[in-house]
Amino acid sequence: MLRWCSRSIFLQVVLGLMLGIVCGLTLPEYSAQLKPLGDGFIKLIKMLIGLIVFCVVVSGISGAGDLKKVGRIGLKSVIYFEILTTVALVIGLVMAFSTGIGSGANIHLEQLSAADMGDIAQRGQHMHTTTQFLMDLIPTSVIGAFAENNILQVLLFSVLFGSALNLVGEAASGISRLINELSHVIFRIMGMIVRLAPIGVFGAIAFTTSKYGLDSLQHLGSLVGLFYLTCLAFVAVILGLVMRLSGLRMLPFLKYLREELLIVLGTASSDAVLPQIMRKLEHLGIGSSTVGLVIPTGYSFNLDGFSIYLTLAIVFIANATGTPLSMSDLLTILLVSLITSKGAHGIPGSALVILAATLTAIPAIPVVGLVLVLAVDWFMGIGRALTNLIGNCVATVAIARWEKDIDVQRANKVLSGQQGYTFQARKPVAGAHQQEF
Repeated sequence: MLRWCSRSIFLQVVLGLMLGIVCGLTLPEYSAQLKPLGDGFIKLIKMLIGLIVFCVVVSGISGAGDLKKVGRIGLKSVIYFEILTTVALVIGLVMAFSTGIGSGANIHLEQLSAADMGDIAQRGQHMHTTTQFLMDLIPTSVIGAFAENNILQVLLFSVLFGSALNLVGEAASGISRLINELSHVIFRIMGMIVRLAPIGVFGAIAFTTSKYGLDSLQHLGSLVGLFYLTCLAFVAVILGLVMRLSGLRMLPFLKYLREELLIVLGTASSDAVLPQIMRKLEHLGIGSSTVGLVIPTGYSFNLDGFSIYLTLAIVFIANATGTPLSMSDLLTILLVSLITSKGAHGIPGSALVILAATLTAIPAIPVVGLVLVLAVDWFMGIGRALTNLIGNCVATVAIARWEKDIDVQRANKVLSGQQGYTFQARKPVAGAHQQEF
């Protein structure tokens, strides 16, 4: 048993999760100081994300041969993201409006203090317009994009760099080989960091349990329960249908991703598993160019869990403060949310800023109502990150099937357990030790 546990990240993460809960309950003062373990693990992952996206995207595009394929994948990704994001927003709005979530709370505006929000509302009021958002995709400098870890800016430069390598051809083959070899080194480093996941999960869960208590979920109200129920329904019905149309089944797919989902459960951040997810999707039989374009873009443009949260939270705040909503208000919520949801990323905290920006754009609903959801943001952040991650993985499968860039037979063998998975670089170095994940 001990030998099996020592080789299985899945069991180690489960153990870290359980020990974190026990430590948080029995040693709350000590556990409150363990937050840096979770934060440190996420920072270790984030320090490599820019390089990983660059290497994967450049290698995928430069080796794709046909730039028209890259353009097709990009266009299909945008179409898919917009459709699924809209569906998620509508589902959240329908669930919130039909259940009357927050009604009867009778929260008076004078009871709410803007000071409780810190600078969140102020930051939300200065969120960029659509034009500014598009301009912000262009980095002031290439080095600045990597230094600030701005994934969309890194992605833009990577697409341009990879396209240029593709057009130059044989004359730039040395650069292509260098980037490919660099990816071997980066993913070897990532394999080392991944082994620290149980410690990161332990620290994050111990801190959260000590701060909120095991029974705190009972006091978070119907909003959290409805949010998780809506996310579960979205994954099972909408994303399940997408997987069926792609020729695969959802439950085996989730089982295949169980290690990554557990890490996200413990850290509330989908960034922590981005590299592993990309490798696993490639192992599933999806082309590297499709994975390299869809996953990094989806992390900012395909946030299904956040979209559900956004409309649920807005209607909850409106109902709790006794603000009547007309049909035009609901349509405004949908249209504004469709734009502002593209500015969020899978890091806890940014959701509150985007929510403040959305409320600012809807005059009928008081921005100060944001105070009502502050206490439950961490718990909802876990659901957001999990749903976002699953949504992006399903998006990659769907677009790959649409593009005929997936080996469905291989994928079914992998999901059925007939073909195992090891965490490794894209092209294993001869004689190198492969680390099980």
